Amino acid sequence: MWLNNLLEFVGSKGRAEASHPVIEELKDLIENDPIIYMLIHQMFNEIPNRPPFDRDPNGNPQVRDYFTMLRCFNEIMTSGPEYRKGLSLVANPISAILNWPIGTPSGAAAFMNEKLNAQIGKMLKEWAKFLSSPESRYVLTDNPDGGWFSPTALAEKQLNNFDKIFKCQPSEPYHGFKSWDDFFTRELQDGARPIGAPDDDRFIVNACESAPYSLRRNNQEWDLFWIKRQPYSIKHMLAGDSFTPLFAEGTVYQGFLDALSYHRWHSPVSGRVVKAYILPGTYYSQPSAAGFDEAAPNESQRYLTEVATRAILFIEADNPDIGLMCFMAVGMGEVSSCDIRVHMGQHVEKGEQMGMFHYGGSTHCLIFRKGVDLEFDLPCEPGLGASIIPVNRAFAFVPSRDRNAKLSFAPRKLRLSLLPGGMSKSIFSSSNFSSRICILVVGIAFISFLGVSKFCSNFLSFQVGGL
Repeated sequence: MWLNNLLEFVGSKGRAEASHPVIEELKDLIENDPIIYMLIHQMFNEIPNRPPFDRDPNGNPQVRDYFTMLRCFNEIMTSGPEYRKGLSLVANPISAILNWPIGTPSGAAAFMNEKLNAQIGKMLKEWAKFLSSPESRYVLTDNPDGGWFSPTALAEKQLNNFDKIFKCQPSEPYHGFKSWDDFFTRELQDGARPIGAPDDDRFIVNACESAPYSLRRNNQEWDLFWIKRQPYSIKHMLAGDSFTPLFAEGTVYQGFLDALSYHRWHSPVSGRVVKAYILPGTYYSQPSAAGFDEAAPNESQRYLTEVATRAILFIEADNPDIGLMCFMAVGMGEVSSCDIRVHMGQHVEKGEQMGMFHYGGSTHCLIFRKGVDLEFDLPCEPGLGASIIPVNRAFAFVPSRDRNAKLSFAPRKLRLSLLPGGMSKSIFSSSNFSSRICILVVGIAFISFLGVSKFCSNFLSFQVGGL
């Protein structure tokens, strides 16, 4: 049920309708805590009374008071997310309600309040129970009005060829899924996402089905993560973990998963899990500097790595040139639920499943120590408009410190193109064919030159030795 239908529905029921116990608790907290009561009132009053703020980001009527907000929350507790083409915040109805309010100064303060945050977390856990129940499957149909198996939904890039890519039972009701969450955390068919360079530990694969959001090097241990440019602050990302100093001045890669994406995590490297734990955090917080975000909290993703609920997995890579690295799964909005499926001391292979997100869009980071020589090959510049990189696709390379290692001396673009189905398009693709042929020729010439140079060197040494 999307927001316009939701508002019509709650308006038709009248105010005497009984609320879910967790919503009653939220109402009591708002009305009995003077600080929270003030902030919640003010966040609605601070929304400008002009377009586009007179409507929600999808053009629907806007929620303008906390009582209507609570009534909408109450209906969401027993509703499954409906598919809606072209709408931002699809599958995230709570975010759609809070989108403009959390962009106000009072909204930013309210959702950093510890007591309100705890109650919001309790509300999300109650909704998660419904989304894990058979009753939530009513949206998993081919109904053109909101069904996730409608022709329009299955035409989405992330859902296209659904039956071939994901494990399901197309002939069964609801495609065989037991709940909305069972659909959301669907598994891949064997071989659907081949692992890039499985036997070459110099290549790092994408840990999630995600688009590149940010790539920053030389990140400081302490930084002002809440300002407009949202620098990474390693100390706060890792919540002061004892490994924090090892990652100061290191590299952070961040990728974004939307609600349509495959939401399981895979190991980016082969190695041993050194630590794995969940860090509790905020649910709908965004920095004041972010202002109004039409798809909040999308533009606050770097900030969320320091404050949101997240999973931390430290992996000691088999490749010593990578060494200790960190995978971080960050819950956003409705998600905020990170499910770790590996344990400390376990050895994981590159591409092996490590866990999953539940219930919405999310983001993740790969954090590397200072001195790790990383070469990234991304399909485009990182940002909200970036293209999705399939999970398990090789997208980064760490040159071997052993100069005799195979291919370590080859030109970078040639090296990447030699990876089957991996980091770059095939050198024989129609795109930039001539330039790729030139790269191949230059690479072969370079390798030949090395061989000739070695021969000449040996020949001169022989002649000098014979004098």
